[in-house]
Amino acid sequence: MSQIALFDPIDRVLADDERGRITYVTAFIDPATAEAWFTALRDAVEWRAERRQMYDREVDVPRLVGHYRLDSPPAAAPPVIADAAARVTASLQVPFNSVGLNLYRDGRDSVAPHNDHLYDLRKGFPIALLSLGATRRMTIRAKAAPRRAMHVELESGSLLVMEYATQVHYTHAVPKTKDPVGERISLAFRVKPDRGPVEGGGDSGFYAPRPASRP
Repeated sequence: MSQIALFDPIDRVLADDERGRITYVTAFIDPATAEAWFTALRDAVEWRAERRQMYDREVDVPRLVGHYRLDSPPAAAPPVIADAAARVTASLQVPFNSVGLNLYRDGRDSVAPHNDHLYDLRKGFPIALLSLGATRRMTIRAKAAPRRAMHVELESGSLLVMEYATQVHYTHAVPKTKDPVGERISLAFRVKPDRGPVEGGGDSGFYAPRPASRP
């Protein structure tokens, strides 16, 4: 199992093989802008608390969620959404049309190991995850041998990019932590199929975590 400490403001290639490419960019957004965006989103997004079926019972989703379409944004969408989308789209040259947001209030908020459903993504396009606020660890694990695991400290202003193929071969999660930690907001940019938005939440937008992967 590998653990990767990421501090330099440069691109880091975490994986790049037949199972897909995963990259991490520190300081994708400068600290002052990241702080301003965090404050604006914390106050302006209509955060929702959700419940989800887990086996034979319904449980609270351990974080608050939000969602905006980028191709037809509502008038109430915070201007920061458009600014962030423009920055990510210009950097990656990907026509993102959807962003899912998550607010982690403290270390008890989390996301269970999962992969995004391929039917909810346009084939061939990556997922880009922009982090704001407190640093939280993401664990990325290969589903099959060789079962490598990566533990990535997602810093404020960083960008994690996962190719489409990685959703077949890896799971990703933001585990709970007992360490004192502040609030974090994630923005997960996707290219959705040409149909209505899918309801739900999740660290990279709207997915239903695989029941078998839940702890």
